[in-house]
Formats: sequence, structure tokens, C-alpha cells
Amino acid sequence: MVGTDVLRRTAGESLAAPVSSKVVDIITPHCILSNLGVGSKKAVLSCLARHAAEISGLTQDEIYRALIVREKMGSTGVGAGVAIPHARLSGLDTLVVIFARLARPIDFDSVDDQPVDLLFLLLSPEREVALHLKALSKISRLLHDPVLCRSLRQAEGRDGLGAVLVDKLST
Repeated sequence: MVGTDVLRRTAGESLAAPVSSKVVDIITPHCILSNLGVGSKKAVLSCLARHAAEISGLTQDEIYRALIVREKMGSTGVGAGVAIPHARLSGLDTLVVIFARLARPIDFDSVDDQPVDLLFLLLSPEREVALHLKALSKISRLLHDPVLCRSLRQAEGRDGLGAVLVDKLST
């Protein structure tokens, strides 16, 4: 469906290697989860960690622990039903991004106290701070678009979510 230039960037590549300026380049069908039936913040973080482990080669436990440590610093629930859990991991060689839509909103200790149903997980190699911040910024800007969020909530299944993301990100 879309490229994986940023998603699959490896440690062997120069840190100065060009990074796509479009978030669309880091979204693949395998990285889109639709209608997850989880009931808590910890459950969704565990589910996201499991999927990220499949992509990254790290264990679910080390990813989950990193996400929990980050959440203890402050919730990544940014408001309007959106959360961007993220972490930098020393054993990671690639940038990993997963989008998830929940079947039902859950409490996420968000800044606006609203439950969350749309999440972008971002995992970055520990040493690539600039790449992490750039990706986090792009995802944040993206999810502050109420029209996009409404479209994501109304999309049907993984294919529908992918089509909405690709359409928005390609313009």
C-alpha cells in the first residue's frame, strides 16, 4: 500500500540519511490495527507492544516497560480522544509506527480527561533523538485535524483506515 522508508530505516544507515517528510511513508497495512477490543490503558499498551515486537525484533516486555516508564512521566493522551504513546529504545534499529483505533474509547489519563479511541504508537532508536522528535511532531500535527479524526472513526476496517491515512497524508 505505501512505502516503508522511515519505518525500516536501519542502524547501518547514516543518521544523516534523508528521512521522508511525509508520515505516509511510515504507515503500512501491517501497522494499522482496527477496532481493538481492549478495556484499559495498560491493555492497549500491551497490545501495541505485542504488535511492535513483531515488527521490531524487541520483546513485547521491553517495549511495554518502556511505554509504562514514559507514561509515568506524563500521559501521552493529547486530547480529543487521541493518544501518542512513544518511547526511545536502546535495542531498536528502526523507527516503528503503529496506528490503532479502539472498538470503544478508554480512559487514558488524557490532558482533557476525555477517553481515547485513536492511538499512534511511536518507537525510535534511543540515539536518534531528532528522528523521534520529527516523527512525533508530524503525528501530533496530523491528529490535531478534527476532520481526519472523524474520518478515522468512521472508516471501516483496516483497509478503510489505511485509505483515510494515505489520502490525508498524500495531499
